[in-house]
Amino acid sequence: MIVRKLRLQRGWSQDQLAQLSGLSIRTIQRIERGQTPGLDSLKSLAAVFDVHVTELQMENDMTQVNQTTQLDETEQKAIEYVRDIKGFYSHVIKYVVVISILFIINFTTDRSYIWAWWPMLGWGIGVLSHGLNVFEVFHFFSPAWEKRQIEKRLGRKL
Repeated sequence: MIVRKLRLQRGWSQDQLAQLSGLSIRTIQRIERGQTPGLDSLKSLAAVFDVHVTELQMENDMTQVNQTTQLDETEQKAIEYVRDIKGFYSHVIKYVVVISILFIINFTTDRSYIWAWWPMLGWGIGVLSHGLNVFEVFHFFSPAWEKRQIEKRLGRKL
């Protein structure tokens, strides 16, 4: 939808757009997924994006197309990359919180043996692997590799 494209062009999150437009985040999400917004919502969005309401309405009047076809390939890759980075940072935060809790439990129950190192080491390897994959340090599973595997499974030659 054009609302998502306009939002991404300005570098705004859905939350920021909701605050600027006075709409709820849920409404923004629904509109971006293709639901037809009401006239008041369209007016609010048009004011925020500094476009005419008719430009937003024309997009809604067109047949609903899959979002992946509305975004060009570069935009889609950028969105996927940002989601991957977000997932990695979320993983790191969970790791730090849980490992900290385990160390607190370890030190409050028995200081003679520090067992919390073991989950820290095991999960740390997983976090490291996730980071290497997200930031593409090693290209073991690149898009070319994925394409070869798909073609192999489908029994086609490249």
